[in-house]
Amino acid sequence: MAECGTVEPSYETRARTESLEETESKGRSFGFARFSAQVAALAGRPVTFALAVGIVILWGISGPIFKWSDTWQLVINTGTTIVTFLMVFLIQNAQNRDAMAIQLKLDELICATKDAREKLIGIEDMDDVVVARMKSEIEARGTAAPQRAAAN
Repeated sequence: MAECGTVEPSYETRARTESLEETESKGRSFGFARFSAQVAALAGRPVTFALAVGIVILWGISGPIFKWSDTWQLVINTGTTIVTFLMVFLIQNAQNRDAMAIQLKLDELICATKDAREKLIGIEDMDDVVVARMKSEIEARGTAAPQRAAAN
């Protein structure tokens, strides 16, 4: 594992950094990233939920007007399918960005903390077997610490 000062960023981090540098150098805004962050923020608000409930209520009330037709049912089915499909990608983009930012912050804290194990830096890019082994080591270290304190 590399030292804190020489940690190699993961492929995903390098690719995103290069993309952001290219975007900044060309003077463009962050486009899709900014759009997805705004939509994810708006989608999580109570007003948005209330609006969705209102649309469903209006659709339900309009049933007798359209004689409960297949087209009437198709409208809500198609609308919800399209919205759900698009929201999956928008929210996933926002979550990926948040997760990467959290990992970078945690890596920085590991580097700044005395007695921290530097091999934990970049753990999110390691194989599941390696992560499980490191988790077991940390859990064993955590349970051994109180026992050592009680012995002293």
